[in-house]
Amino acid sequence: MNILQVVDYFKPFWSSGGPARVCYEIARRFADMGHKVTIYSNGERRASEEKVIKNQPTTVDGMTVWYFKNLSSYLLNKTNIDSPYLLPIIARRKLREFDVIHIHTYRSVITIPIWYYAKKYGIPYVLQAHGSVTTFFYKGWLKRIFDRLWGYKILKDAAKVIASTKTEAAQYKSMGVDENKIEIVPYGINLPEYENLPERGGFRRKYGLDDNERVVLYLGRIHRIKGLDLLAKAFAELSKDVDNVKLVFVGPDDGYLPSLKKLVGELKINDKALFTGPLYGKDKLKAYVDADIYVLPSFYETFPNTVFEACACGTPVILTDRCGIADVINSRAGLVVPYDKERLQQALLRILGDDKLRREFGEKGKLMLREKFNWEKIANQIESIYSNCILLKHKLRG
Repeated sequence: MNILQVVDYFKPFWSSGGPARVCYEIARRFADMGHKVTIYSNGERRASEEKVIKNQPTTVDGMTVWYFKNLSSYLLNKTNIDSPYLLPIIARRKLREFDVIHIHTYRSVITIPIWYYAKKYGIPYVLQAHGSVTTFFYKGWLKRIFDRLWGYKILKDAAKVIASTKTEAAQYKSMGVDENKIEIVPYGINLPEYENLPERGGFRRKYGLDDNERVVLYLGRIHRIKGLDLLAKAFAELSKDVDNVKLVFVGPDDGYLPSLKKLVGELKINDKALFTGPLYGKDKLKAYVDADIYVLPSFYETFPNTVFEACACGTPVILTDRCGIADVINSRAGLVVPYDKERLQQALLRILGDDKLRREFGEKGKLMLREKFNWEKIANQIESIYSNCILLKHKLRG
């Protein structure tokens, strides 16, 4: 198959979040399976120092990648709205070459010309919104405008849509998507990356943390939707009763860092909080390995990759019931709590105070990943979806 993958950001823009990683892992496996794979992506990201070759094809790990330059860097930096001016021209010229298209972004400028020319040329496309279908929070009015102009058409014309959880499948249905179009495919994790983990202690030594300190870790974008205010407040109460405990925030600022630091100061936990900025590769693994617990207190989350990363490192997790994989994690790799300060505090206290429970959650988490969430199995499932879409196209034409 000749496959096009469309995503807001691609390698090396890992700080953009989960879709970049998911798209990369799927696309790389398709390339390894002998398929011809092309990626269309934005070539610059707000507050990113990553540099790529723009507006011409380049080769990345056996795949052809187009990183499109924005018409206005100012617009991108101020509003996070992309403007890949060359994309519509390339789409008009080249889209008919592909057998199937996989779009990894929904309400994005980059999606509109892909939808338009895919429909015009009769190329089936699969849409994977990565949790962005809902409109109930954060720029909801802008999302509703997008939906009226393009969004409902993009959903309607998709050959299939992919949901990572049952919760996301229900969101597609609420947007009018036919249930028969929805396929549930979980995200995976690249387990070989976690076979040789760093020895415990490297992260602690680098940041001056005592070996006896209990480390509560958050790793991800510093964004208000992640519920970091809830975590800070729960930790502040915990630290009144528990000595030798540290709250560590790892990740790039996505607009919320100044507010979070202000809150930490107001809670009088400056001396117990650490902000490292983003970490990647081995440095990120060192943070997971040295943490006693990983916490994802999100207000809303579909399928957070960081939870699986923590599990792969044998670190127990706590997440809120607002996360789409809560039923997968609960009592296997950690605890699930309501979006509530006291309940989060109680969960932290329970796991930090029970060494045996932490070890059990760590081992169960690793086992769960090996059995259910490896990328090879997931790539085969998506390949089958592609084949069915192409077959359906030929039947309709016949």
